[in-house]
Amino acid sequence: MNKSCRRTEMRKGKKMKISMIGQKGIPIASGGIEKHVEEIGLLLAQNDMDVVVYNRSGYVMRKQKNYNGIKIVTVPTLKIKGIEAVVYSFFASIHAAFSDTDIVHYHALGPSAMCWIPKIFRKKVVVTVHGLDWQREKWGKFGKLFLKKGEKRAARYADEIIVVGKKLVQYFKEKYNRDTIFIPNGIRDMQTLENHELEKWDLKDKKYILFLARVVPEKGCHYLLEAFKNLSQEDVVLVVAGGSGQTDAYYNNLKEKFSSDKILFIGEVSGKSIGELYSNALLYVLPSDIEGLPISLLEAMSCGTCCLVSDIQENMDVIELSGKFGFCFKAGNSVDLKNQMEALLHDENSLREIGQKARKHVLQSYKWESVVLSLSEVYGGIS
Repeated sequence: MNKSCRRTEMRKGKKMKISMIGQKGIPIASGGIEKHVEEIGLLLAQNDMDVVVYNRSGYVMRKQKNYNGIKIVTVPTLKIKGIEAVVYSFFASIHAAFSDTDIVHYHALGPSAMCWIPKIFRKKVVVTVHGLDWQREKWGKFGKLFLKKGEKRAARYADEIIVVGKKLVQYFKEKYNRDTIFIPNGIRDMQTLENHELEKWDLKDKKYILFLARVVPEKGCHYLLEAFKNLSQEDVVLVVAGGSGQTDAYYNNLKEKFSSDKILFIGEVSGKSIGELYSNALLYVLPSDIEGLPISLLEAMSCGTCCLVSDIQENMDVIELSGKFGFCFKAGNSVDLKNQMEALLHDENSLREIGQKARKHVLQSYKWESVVLSLSEVYGGIS
């Protein structure tokens, strides 16, 4: 019998039980890991598995014990940068270790520092690495140390490690001689023909460039703002959508320095606004220095919006090196970004053509259903 087919026959006919640790919470408006966990959790629950998601206190306003078939356990923590994830992942791991769960699935390096706890109680452990978080500027000395500890413990204790980017496969092999499983993020069709939500920001269809992501240093929004400031085109505006992600000083500095009639900071968006912003943008720009596999890029592409990205490998893996599904600029180079934007804004036919090719590509290649099928095989292989 195929191992993945045994998953619902475990424990004398009982459903396989999976506990998810690492996300801030679900349902939640933003956050790549949160979207990832929500999507796979819902599909796993539909596929006859018991799914438990450990939420951090203070992120999901409506406290609930069940979300569309997913059991929710809210864990108390201290909402202090560098401390929050430590406290949360410790208590979540203790709770999971004493529960009847079969597999504890950690998301991100920080929470994975506690993956040894359920191993003591003979639980199976899976870790999904969404990126090398210790590279991010927002973390201080203690934060980086904790994240690196999580990476080492994942390499040592996890029964399987899943990575969302191809570069991470090579990283774990070279540093730890550890084999990993590449399973990319998925996407749903977010395209919409509506533009009602745009009215509240006085935006016009195909008359704005969009940045929609967390406004944190590694996302490179400052490169885009510098580049846009020097654009010669006067009939487009730049929309910066996204929250500060615990980097309020960075966000506030950008807002104070660059806000104008042509540069709009609209904060965090949710619901229909997300699809409308993507679908009606002339161009989506993601100038990241660091990524895992950016869900925001997949979302923009699913809406048929042409994308311009920094040429880091994680972005290039999505648009492909040939430039077949998008365009790129030299990472960290505002001048090259400005030049690429000007060239594209003078060629709207290419924007439309590449946007439609990209939409077809991601909807065929990045399906959440395929992600969950691969994930079920991982669970079946260690159970």
